[in-house]
Amino acid sequence: MLLNRIVCKSMTWNLLPVALLGGLLLGGCDDAGRSQSPQRPAPEVAVVTVDLQKVVLTTELPGRTSAFRIAEIRPQVSGLIQRRLFTEGSDVKAGQVLYQIAPAPFQAGLDNASAALGRAGASLSAMRSRAERFEELLAVKAVSQQDYDDAAAALKQTEADIEYWKAMVKTARINFEYARITAPISGRIGKSGVNDGALVTAYQPMALATIQRLDPMYVDVSQSTTEVLRLRHRLEEGRLDQNGTNQKKVRLILDDGTAYPLEGTLQFRDVTVDPTTGSVILRVVFPNPKGVLLPGMFIRAVVEEGANPQAILVPQQAVSRNPKGNPVALIVDAEGKVQQQMLTLDRAIGNTWLVSTGLAPGDRLIVEGMQKVRPGASVKVVPFTADSEEKGDERKDSTPQPAESN
Repeated sequence: MLLNRIVCKSMTWNLLPVALLGGLLLGGCDDAGRSQSPQRPAPEVAVVTVDLQKVVLTTELPGRTSAFRIAEIRPQVSGLIQRRLFTEGSDVKAGQVLYQIAPAPFQAGLDNASAALGRAGASLSAMRSRAERFEELLAVKAVSQQDYDDAAAALKQTEADIEYWKAMVKTARINFEYARITAPISGRIGKSGVNDGALVTAYQPMALATIQRLDPMYVDVSQSTTEVLRLRHRLEEGRLDQNGTNQKKVRLILDDGTAYPLEGTLQFRDVTVDPTTGSVILRVVFPNPKGVLLPGMFIRAVVEEGANPQAILVPQQAVSRNPKGNPVALIVDAEGKVQQQMLTLDRAIGNTWLVSTGLAPGDRLIVEGMQKVRPGASVKVVPFTADSEEKGDERKDSTPQPAESN
């Protein structure tokens, strides 16, 4: 028994170096395997090369439509409305009779003035002959100077009476014509404010009806003074080129979001700033042959500011925000490493950003794969295409969904 214990202990001490040697050999193999493992490949990013291009800059401004011409119909003489001679809501022509005021009093006034004029004219020849005879008799001292003066004064009074009654006849004829209330302009007439038999007075404050010319139409849009000053600075800095002809062309977006098919022309920009809104009014004239535009409609006008011949446009997905909210982008330098650039954005144009500062022509801007890289990292560059983006979306959509359990 004692002999067996001695044999076992001697065998244990003999096997210990072998075990230690085996562990060292295994450790060496692991280190060799680790040192020979392949390195991770550089992440792949899709880039676009920044280039200069000509971009037409526009501004979308809110506004409302108004009639090209408006005429409020008011009576110019007092009387009773005998008849209304138009259909409410219809189109009327200039000179068309709208209302007829009872003409009898005005006809009587015209007849009275005409009769008085005739009476004054009948006595004119007698007064003129009398004055001429007295002038001859005065030369031979047959009449006194006073008699001649009286005859000459009577002649002048008769001539003045004739002129007076001529004016009265003209006034009476005008009043008689004013009894027929006509349309001063062509357009669409609204509802009538009076009915047959109503008593109206000359130049009353309430309009009998309103006529509006709807073709063409005015569109009044407001532009803030901030935008006006910003536009002026761009022109002074040479960042914007204005074309006088195209500058006056304006497009229209209706309240339901559809585009109006016809272009308008910018007529003028007001020089007075509204103190309540801090904006100026731009008036645009739009053709309206089909009557699509109605007075008072809310619209959005797309006004062309000018063209930027050296604009930099980048996809919106290539621009992110830092913790402070400032726009940043990642570019790949000549050594294939990622660099971060701070940007200054002007505005959004479609699905792109117009960049003012931060990028230069030839920069390789990362559009896809930004989440996989950090500034200073080496990357593999591939060109960005819209097809790759669509394929990425298809891959996302084709991700298998877990089956529903019964």
